[in-house]
Amino acid sequence: MKLRDNRKGGALTEVTFFVLLSVYQPKHGYAIMKFIEEKTNGRLVLGAGTLYGALTALEEKGWIMPCSSAGGRKKEYLITNAGKEVCNKEMIRLKVLVKIAEDIMEEEYE
Repeated sequence: MKLRDNRKGGALTEVTFFVLLSVYQPKHGYAIMKFIEEKTNGRLVLGAGTLYGALTALEEKGWIMPCSSAGGRKKEYLITNAGKEVCNKEMIRLKVLVKIAEDIMEEEYE
């Protein structure tokens, strides 16, 4: 799977953003899938292939890293400082997008 995320300030895909958010605390693959499904009220459901492709790509970008699990065989992942920076930039981008949309929509009622 090729993620279409732009390192230089472009928009993240929704999958990427939620995977990054999910690993602010260490999680293994199944826990990541459940976290995303719960946080989106079932709107976003990832298959195993999509998830593991995303995890591989994010690890290659240095945005997440594997971490030792608490005694289990399952590989857990944790967001890196670079990944946190990417999340912060995306949150700012989304806030600006919403503000612009609100301003445009409010103009309609003036």
